[in-house]
Formats: sequence, C-alpha cells, structure tokens
Amino acid sequence: MKKNVQGSPVEPEQTRACCAYAQWYSNGMQTTIDAAGRIVIPKALRDRLGLIPGGTIELRERDAFLEIEATPTPMKLRSGKHGLVAVPDSGLPPLTDDMVRDAMERTRR
Repeated sequence: MKKNVQGSPVEPEQTRACCAYAQWYSNGMQTTIDAAGRIVIPKALRDRLGLIPGGTIELRERDAFLEIEATPTPMKLRSGKHGLVAVPDSGLPPLTDDMVRDAMERTRR
C-alpha cells in the first residue's frame, strides 16, 4: 500500500483521485516551509489571486490537501437608490482597467 508524505497509508482510490487532480492542476508551484511553519506564496500567484500583505486567509485540510482561500471582504447592506447595496466595511484598493482585462482573459481560457 502506498503512503503519503507523513507515512500514513493511502487507499488506492485516494491515489487515483490525487493523480487525477495533479493532472488537472498543471500550473502548480512549489515553495518551502520554514522552521516557524510559514510558507511563502509566490508573487505571481499572490497577484493572480489578489492576495495583499496583511490580508487574511483561511486554511483548511480536505482529503489530505491543504486549501488556502482569501477571506471574503466584510460587507454591510445599505439602502441605495434602487434597493440594497453591499458596501465593504473598509476601503478596497482601486479596480483598474488592467485588473478587469486580466480577469476577463483568465475566464476566457
């Protein structure tokens, strides 16, 4: 029986799922964990995901994978001219034309 990096046994169906996932996720990046348990998210990935210094992220373990997700921006509902509008609790960085174009290009691929 195969074992994962911690030495625990891995069932064959988990191995198949992992391999299928690895084939699908072809733009993976590697990083290291330092002695304090910190990881560095490569700049290209931070930029693509909109992760900013001081921002918060959520970490989850799911099916032997570590998932990292940016926490959603806290919002409040306020009355607007035509109904309720979601307004962020704090200021957001400006949205540029380049950011919109990049997002559109990523969704078209």
